Amino acid sequence: MKTAMLRTPLAAAVAVAGIGISGLATADSLEQRLLDLENRVAAAEQRASAAEQRAELAEAQADGRLSTEEVEERLAKVERQASGEEGFSFNVYARSGLLLGEDRKSIEGGPYVTPAGGLGGAVGRLGNEPDTYAEAILNYRMQFDNGAKALYRTMLASGTTTSNDWDGDSNLNVRQVYAEFSDLPSFTGAFENASIWAGKRFDRDNFDIHWLDSDFVFLAGTGAGIYDMQLADNWRSNVSLYGRSFSDFPVRPEFPGDDGSTDSLILTSNNYFGNWQWMVNALSAADNDERDIGEGQAAADSGFQTMVAYHGDSFFGLGEGNFKVALLHGQGLGAEVKGLGSDGDLTDDAQATRLGIYGTTYVAPNWRFAPVLFGEMSKDRYADGDDYKWLTLNARLVNEITQNFEMQYEASYQYMDLDPNGRGDLNAVSGDFGKFTIAPTFKPQVGGFWQRPEIRLFASYTDWDSELNDYDTTSAFGSDGFTGGQWSFGVQTEVWF
Repeated sequence: MKTAMLRTPLAAAVAVAGIGISGLATADSLEQRLLDLENRVAAAEQRASAAEQRAELAEAQADGRLSTEEVEERLAKVERQASGEEGFSFNVYARSGLLLGEDRKSIEGGPYVTPAGGLGGAVGRLGNEPDTYAEAILNYRMQFDNGAKALYRTMLASGTTTSNDWDGDSNLNVRQVYAEFSDLPSFTGAFENASIWAGKRFDRDNFDIHWLDSDFVFLAGTGAGIYDMQLADNWRSNVSLYGRSFSDFPVRPEFPGDDGSTDSLILTSNNYFGNWQWMVNALSAADNDERDIGEGQAAADSGFQTMVAYHGDSFFGLGEGNFKVALLHGQGLGAEVKGLGSDGDLTDDAQATRLGIYGTTYVAPNWRFAPVLFGEMSKDRYADGDDYKWLTLNARLVNEITQNFEMQYEASYQYMDLDPNGRGDLNAVSGDFGKFTIAPTFKPQVGGFWQRPEIRLFASYTDWDSELNDYDTTSAFGSDGFTGGQWSFGVQTEVWF
């Protein structure tokens, strides 16, 4: 045995035990095994927990309590934990900020602040968010001797608009609780690489436009499904069943104390062909049609929604970057084309079509650019003859100045033509909304669209056509001090990992 190879107590212990136990390994093969173990331990030592377990293994080996095979088996587990393949992990999304008007008082804001916001018409979020929102995701991953893997996830989330450190009206929610199994050895053929899940969750393949804080499509609820069935060489498919509830809208008010929760069920088939995605959803809500939603209209009890999307790996073929485009259409309960199964007020005749396009690229070495086009038209949505149209154009431009500082600029424009056809207290309006934001931003390390955390200072100017103030006289839009042509200022942090 070459003493040069005995660089650690663990290596020495393995050498002694390996020779003593088997007496059959040659010097060269044993040296190679020792070298492999050394390299594996070195990689595991990148985490403190791995280093601690290495020391324990070395001690156990030296005492003769573990054989070489047992050391290898336990090292493999240490390595899986160090790489995140096994064990506990923690993920976060959070934002918190202060949004003030010219009078130094809190001002209304948010990506959905305009009259079209209630219909999904988001505008730019930079310098426009007055809330504190946090998600804490707890994961535990397991790997079994037969190669099977399991993931357990719990997600807690809370949001508030108060600036106080203690919010008596905090709405803490458990938004996800589910288990997912993958690499199951008994799954073969089309199911060889498939995974199964059950519980409450966000669908794995939701995708969004971050600059607007809007998903292209958001599928979530409680149910079960299977991911990544390989139905052909270029055809991968997911199938799921989600349940949601319209519990705010009782269908049997004649029975006091019975909330009459109406379950909304979404059966989904999500298919991928290379960069293309085709999603089909069938929706139903038993007894939902027994509820009168006003104006002589009954709510829908069924519907469908479909989406065709393309996930590009360049900036529209013009340069490096990426882009996504999606066309969505729905009828009945599916006319809420983004938040599937979340709107119980839609009529049987409701229909909506939405288009979303965005991309990201570097237009110069230190300049990032992300344009967005997002719009929808819908009719017969909540009342016979209603008609809603909105279109948002948004662009974020970022200048990376130093390793820790960048300047962000965002411009948003939204056109809306909203005719509720006499529904409730709403009035028909049309007009334009615009916002421009400047945000000096600090980061631990600048670089890329998805680098967080960051701390932003910002100033925003917003203005809109005065006619839009008449859409809903009960909303903040158009209220005293919020009629357009005004500056707002603030600070915000955004974190994810």
